[in-house]
Amino acid sequence: MFHNLMERFEVEKMKMSENGEQGKKEEHVLEGKQQQQQQLGGVRTMPFILANEVCDRFGVSGFHANMITYLTQVLNLPLVKASNTLSNFGGTSNFTPLIGAFVADSFAGRFWTIIIGSIIYVLGMVMITTSAVLPQLRPPPCPTQENCQEASNKQLSVLYAALLLTSLGTGGLRPCVVTFAADQFDMSKMKTESGSWNFFNWYYFCMGVASLLALTVVVYIQDNVSWAWGLGIPTIAVGLSVVVFILGSSLYKKIKPGGSPFMRVAQVFVAAVKKRNVVGPPDPGALYTNRELDANISTNGRLLHSDQFKWLDRAAVVADSDMKESSKPNLWRLATVHRVEELKTIIRILPIWAASILHVASHSHLGSFTVQQARSMDRHLSPSFQIPPASMSIFSTLTVLTGLPLYERLFVPLARWFTGNPVGVTCLQRMGIGFGINIFATIASALIEIKRKAVAADNNLLDKPTSIIPISVFWLVPQYYLHGLAEVFMSVGHLEFLYDQSPESMRSTAAALFWIATAMGNYMSTFMVTLVHKYTGEKRNWLPDRNLNRGSIKPINVISETGISDEDVESANNTKPLSNDAKEDKQVELVRT
Repeated sequence: MFHNLMERFEVEKMKMSENGEQGKKEEHVLEGKQQQQQQLGGVRTMPFILANEVCDRFGVSGFHANMITYLTQVLNLPLVKASNTLSNFGGTSNFTPLIGAFVADSFAGRFWTIIIGSIIYVLGMVMITTSAVLPQLRPPPCPTQENCQEASNKQLSVLYAALLLTSLGTGGLRPCVVTFAADQFDMSKMKTESGSWNFFNWYYFCMGVASLLALTVVVYIQDNVSWAWGLGIPTIAVGLSVVVFILGSSLYKKIKPGGSPFMRVAQVFVAAVKKRNVVGPPDPGALYTNRELDANISTNGRLLHSDQFKWLDRAAVVADSDMKESSKPNLWRLATVHRVEELKTIIRILPIWAASILHVASHSHLGSFTVQQARSMDRHLSPSFQIPPASMSIFSTLTVLTGLPLYERLFVPLARWFTGNPVGVTCLQRMGIGFGINIFATIASALIEIKRKAVAADNNLLDKPTSIIPISVFWLVPQYYLHGLAEVFMSVGHLEFLYDQSPESMRSTAAALFWIATAMGNYMSTFMVTLVHKYTGEKRNWLPDRNLNRGSIKPINVISETGISDEDVESANNTKPLSNDAKEDKQVELVRT
């Protein structure tokens, strides 16, 4: 018996020794993985990520900047239809990031989502470039822009398929690229410093440089060389962006996906509804927590309980029926405090997020109607050279490029002196300043259109849509400048606010929210344009299909406030009643007099 006890003791001792050695090995493996993870990422990954983004933004900007010209001048679509097509396409492109965020956060991870999205985007650009090369995929040219043959349904189907592919590709890129770049740094160390602001500002700065190149080089080629080359060059650039991004794959810090955030949000909400009659404990410490369950979604620490939206806390109240036979919680009946707080965080973000929708709607016309305005104005820099209409966007881009460094080096130190905040102003204050500037940008747009229409009336050009109005295109610069300045404050501040306030496991989703606000702004713009075009009549439509000179905003709107009526016009003319268009011309003359 004693001999058997000794043998059992030796066996247990050997097992303990083996377990101890195995535990040490696991600790060494874990430490090795942590050290390897710490060695990945950092500044050395930025050349690959930013080079990818520069090539991608160069291609995307070159593709979109002059698309209104391609639709109206090459495919011969009416202006309103072309504008709505672009707005709807922009809206779809900004909704698909929600799908990309779901894929990235659920199972694919940001790295692979970016690669797959880029490949799909390239396929879409190859398709639309092909349509520009092959004559059978576009209608006959119509230089007079009168009685033009529109693109057929077959030709439009190629366009829509290409736009759909680019929209799907965009869904994989937009929610992941900026968050993937931010993942390469320890952003938690930058919360109280201007370092995180540096990252987002300079990220936006690099995107501005790429857009500037596209708005000058690519747009010039599209207007003066050919659309085949004008669309082919952006396609090549986007293809190169994929190659550059893959070359740096061994250096990236790749955070594993922690499961679908949408599923977790739904589970918390359903659990709270099922327990709507349950009374929560007076001590929040009694609510359900599970470190092991939340390990993959709380690598930087778990969220603490908050007193807001207490009705959601019911989802974390433990009941006997909440546990399965395997002692694991039924997540549709029981959620951890961390998961409840994730949902609370998203709810807190939503009001600020929604405020940006109208901001987008107010300047969505810059890529359509404002380009058509520029086309009708004097764009000559010299007798032999004139600015392409779509290149006018460079003034917004230049404002962003100069505004971001000035913001960082001049505005932040000055604001810090007043506020005592290390980053100058908070994200919300920065966004508020952007909203204020955008109001003045919209006012400038209206005043400049009134001026353009008045000059057209003075020169009897209201009924000549293809004629050049003798007014410099640089009258449009103030509105481009103000919109660019608003973006320096509003867009960058909004993007950082969403990243900073969202839980670590939902940052791709937060980035997707940024683009969804843009999508809803584009759709709202389409809705307003459609209503105005449909209900303002055929004879004096505010947004006519072919002749923007007969649209609004027009001098008659301002003249009506001066007290000059239709009868005054007819009396001054001393003739029979005038037509609507003739009345408008005469009213302009009366105001001048």
